[in-house]
Amino acid sequence: MSVERLVSIIAPCRNERAHIDAFCADALAQQLPAGWRLELCIADGSSDDGTRERLVALAAAEPRLRWIDNPGRIVSTGLNRALAAARGEVIVRMDIHTAYAADYVAQCLAALAQTGADNVGGPWRAEPAPGAGPMAQAVAAAFQSAWVAGGAASRRLAHAGWVDTVYLGCWPRATFERFGGFDETLVRNQDDEHNLRIRRGGGRIWQSPLIRSRYRPRGTLRQVFSQWFQYGYWKPFVIVKHRQPASLRHLVPAAFVGLLALSAVLAGLGGAVWPLLALVTAYAGAVFALSATVAVSAQLPLAVAARVPAVIAAYHLGYGLGSWPGWLDALRRRPGRSRFGALTR
Repeated sequence: MSVERLVSIIAPCRNERAHIDAFCADALAQQLPAGWRLELCIADGSSDDGTRERLVALAAAEPRLRWIDNPGRIVSTGLNRALAAARGEVIVRMDIHTAYAADYVAQCLAALAQTGADNVGGPWRAEPAPGAGPMAQAVAAAFQSAWVAGGAASRRLAHAGWVDTVYLGCWPRATFERFGGFDETLVRNQDDEHNLRIRRGGGRIWQSPLIRSRYRPRGTLRQVFSQWFQYGYWKPFVIVKHRQPASLRHLVPAAFVGLLALSAVLAGLGGAVWPLLALVTAYAGAVFALSATVAVSAQLPLAVAARVPAVIAAYHLGYGLGSWPGWLDALRRRPGRSRFGALTR
């Protein structure tokens, strides 16, 4: 008699009452290959909007669902709590604000079996919510451009191959036994740090376009700026810990903001104004060129295309401005500031 193999889906959450039912239904409806069964472990970060009560009710009606308390309230502690409770030989991470193809987990299992990778995942596909306005559509369109993200392979929907990081992730349990869990000092970028640790330890990461999901990005310019400011702030902690960046693209926004600030100071002190004008002009040209590429490739209507330049600038400048206080704290070995870890949705 054959014994079914177990795959565990883990997900951290906090104050997701409006989305938790749809997420659980999506995760539990996954179509698995023969011989596999799943469990869903959700780590709740002390929600106070009714999410906790809803999880209790859902778990009472569905034996495959378990919820775990996450008093740390951040993603990294939630992932580790869920990981400790998970019993599967394969671990699949999911995000509450993402919708998944019915064969998402099955394709993860297939990619692990075919490649022998230590982590597999799919591309990061952004789609606005149905009925979203022009700004939310512009945010999603700009997000999907690999060049807006510095050439990141995770934004290339057709890319298949070895990469430095993937969206979310799926691991054999042996990966965590070999490389450890998630760094709980990091409010953001804990996935990038874990993937960097895997690669530095000799592990490999594979991206498959067959692993399909749809991420709902932030819908306003302020939310986008705040989100990427936080990503920029926490990235130096990863770089200082490992004494190397996961990719050189992570250094470019901070370098640009630094040059921009230095040029502005020199101009204000009576120095030459042309370096500042040259930087601003070159960046504006690059932003509008990227915007045109995004608008044409996504066939955006004018009302959406007109908002793309502001969105691209929010991504870049938010990340670059956030990096500088991050470098200041990381190099002085100070713990990350809690105000840069607040939820941005």
